[in-house]
Amino acid sequence: MKRTALFENHLQLGAKMVEYAGYEMPVEYAGLTVEHLATRQNCGIFDVSHMGEILVTGKQARDFVNYAMTGKLRPDNMKMNYGLFLYGNGTVVDDLMAYYYSPYKILLVVNASNLDKDYAWLTEQNKEWKMDVEITNISEDLSQIALQGPNAAKLLYQETDYDINRMQLFDFDEMMLGQDMFIVSRSGYTGEDGFEIYGKGQAIQKLFTKLIQNGAVPCGLGARDTLRFEANLPLYGHEIADTITPLEATLTFAIDFSKDFMGKAALLKQKEEGLKRKIVALELQDRGIARADYEVEKDGQKIGSVTTGYFVPGQEKPLALAMLDAPYWDLGTEVDIRIRKNLVRAVIRNKKFLNKKYVK
Repeated sequence: MKRTALFENHLQLGAKMVEYAGYEMPVEYAGLTVEHLATRQNCGIFDVSHMGEILVTGKQARDFVNYAMTGKLRPDNMKMNYGLFLYGNGTVVDDLMAYYYSPYKILLVVNASNLDKDYAWLTEQNKEWKMDVEITNISEDLSQIALQGPNAAKLLYQETDYDINRMQLFDFDEMMLGQDMFIVSRSGYTGEDGFEIYGKGQAIQKLFTKLIQNGAVPCGLGARDTLRFEANLPLYGHEIADTITPLEATLTFAIDFSKDFMGKAALLKQKEEGLKRKIVALELQDRGIARADYEVEKDGQKIGSVTTGYFVPGQEKPLALAMLDAPYWDLGTEVDIRIRKNLVRAVIRNKKFLNKKYVK
């Protein structure tokens, strides 16, 4: 397994380590509940150095990325954009953030488990599109941490003279933190205000230690997953996959139909024909936790399966997201989830598990 630059830091902090996306990563330190609530109430810090970074440069970099992803690149420099790579049939290669430096330089941040696949897909597409771009996997050159929570800006301010308050959601810039230069974006994967910070390995090590000294709580992959789930943010292999379209995943906000993009024709056809299944939210009425792939039933017939489920710290009842067949999508519809040998009652509810606290 690979190890991030922060591996020794995790061991010193007593982290429980697991394999994830080919890396040995911390799943928890003090415990999932402690880390989840610390991020919601104070500030959590996460090692996300396993994420992939792909740099697209050249005269047609903007045109290339704009066609490769569903979201439309905003014309302003130093802005992030969320979108998805799609296959020709409309299913998802990956979701990503595009860091738009200029029309000639764009940094793509992709899921760790999909890095090699994404790089190969982009390279293969450009053989067909024949655009004037260079595509470079720079993942080995960068480490990354995420600082998330209502006190994130306060803690980061202690390390820089940069006016962080002028950064809005999805702004990014290069700045000095301590004695080192970093790429910093106002973004995250938790539903909280926060920052994602990229830098060289040794610089990230120093900053990680300093931010914990400032009061950030180290958090593992366990809390990262419960936080993103509570914020209704998708995870590849669960709410999105190479068998799922973004329409089925209810990610229409990430699709700009006013432009051309790979897979657009398939999505337009699916819109015209109507969805046969989609992701909905469930609230369990009885005790139990609905894990991924558990079957969902209605009147004894299977109508879908759970994609993610947790009893989230701070919530009153267990929650789940599930891919359900039509027409079982109406709010208040009662269904059953098969948890091992038992059927547990659940009801379709809205997806707003959390009031997101992004900076205004």
